[in-house]
Amino acid sequence: MTCGFLVLDKPAGLSSHGCVSRVRRAYGLKRVGHGGTLDPAVTGVLPIALGPATRLLPYLTGDKAYRGRIQLGLSTDSDDLEGSPLQRRPLPPLERSALAEALEPFRGTIAQRPPAVSAVHVNGERAYKLARQGQPQELPPRTVTIHHIALLGWDPTQGQLELEVRCSAGTYIRSLARDLGELLGCGGCLASLRRTEALGFGLHQSVPLEALDAAAPPALQSPLEALAHLPQHRLSAADLPGWRCGRSQPCGLPLPLDTAVVVVAPDGNLAGMARMQGEGQLQPRLVLDAAG
Repeated sequence: MTCGFLVLDKPAGLSSHGCVSRVRRAYGLKRVGHGGTLDPAVTGVLPIALGPATRLLPYLTGDKAYRGRIQLGLSTDSDDLEGSPLQRRPLPPLERSALAEALEPFRGTIAQRPPAVSAVHVNGERAYKLARQGQPQELPPRTVTIHHIALLGWDPTQGQLELEVRCSAGTYIRSLARDLGELLGCGGCLASLRRTEALGFGLHQSVPLEALDAAAPPALQSPLEALAHLPQHRLSAADLPGWRCGRSQPCGLPLPLDTAVVVVAPDGNLAGMARMQGEGQLQPRLVLDAAG
């Protein structure tokens, strides 16, 4: 049974859905899904789950990391260079130290308004579809967390700065570019972006899209590696039949109620996922190789 994760280094110009289609063809599978959509212009880490691993995506860590370039002095309708220009403004005199200080309000938990051209739902429609129909929406702010933001470089001749960002799921770097430009009084938009980490996977684990054209597709990342941040419970040989039938299992781990637990079979392979219940019991949530 094919079950694992492929980490693609997504090239520019291809949608995340297009990457999933390529993976389906390469592995001959229908059950394939990605974790964390990347805009077509964005490159970098795109984790793709194959087989039963698609059901493990909600258990993976949601934080992501990026390196991006921001263009100051230009505002667009999509908050990046792919959109139509809205306004051009001259740059104020900016020193690197002033730019680093301007990043301070974006650290920690903040309210962030998603771009008008985004996948956010508005009355059942995607915001980007409404924008393409000439009905751009002023989307309400959402709470996101920026764990780390650092200025890597500043080119005053081009009006571009390079940032490194680690953030929670749902954070838009395009919104960060827009809001930083407004704070500086000149406007801004995202010039380029590369995702370096997602769902616990990094660029060092990624493969290029061209690797899917090889005679043998790339080996998959183990589900157990992807779930290493969660506690584990190993079944005994006597417990395995009951687990495969979906019965709750005794567990001596001192964990809070509803904690997600990785359940490992006696042979060391992933048996499924469970949640802690009262009285030290594990309630199955996902059973691989279920009986019957």
